[in-house]
Amino acid sequence: MRSISATMFTTLDGVVQGLGRPDEDTRGGFPHGGWGARYTDEVLAAEMGKGMAQAGAMLFGRRTWQDFIGAWASATDGNPFTAHLNAARKYVVSATLTDAEAWENSTLLRSVDDVAALDGDLSIIGSAALVRSLHAAGLVDHYTLVIHPLTLGCGARLFDGPAPLTEFTLDSSATTGKGVIVARYSRVSPAALGPGALSPGER
Repeated sequence: MRSISATMFTTLDGVVQGLGRPDEDTRGGFPHGGWGARYTDEVLAAEMGKGMAQAGAMLFGRRTWQDFIGAWASATDGNPFTAHLNAARKYVVSATLTDAEAWENSTLLRSVDDVAALDGDLSIIGSAALVRSLHAAGLVDHYTLVIHPLTLGCGARLFDGPAPLTEFTLDSSATTGKGVIVARYSRVSPAALGPGALSPGER
């Protein structure tokens, strides 16, 4: 049985663009790249480590996959996250890549339908466009939202347009010393919501 878990780093106003570096994602003239760096601490690292401990393959959109190659594929810093990423089975969803040979243990997929055909547990970090498509198809089972205590006022948001009606339950939450909230949610199935909770077009 397939299960998809998405980890998204977001601001209070829902921006998910350019978390790590000034040059990470400047599309649309985004001027605030690297906004998440000053919020890193031991508590956040420990919470993110819980995700690393879970079994399963990783799933990426093309941009995030290529960005992670530059940051992690050739790193020799002894960071356990580096070893985890390089050893993990990885799937990249892209209509433009010709192959996935640039990063070991990677497999190229062409569409959300290809993702739906996979078995086993899959985890996504970032890749907002892919997450939106998977959410619209009802394929995201779990979210870990890493909510940072700032607003940016511009930039790509987790849901830039309408998202289908979907209910989630809060499984757990943690707050770091720098005010970041790590909230973990699981999707409620339409059957669990009861008759009439969702219209046929929203199921």
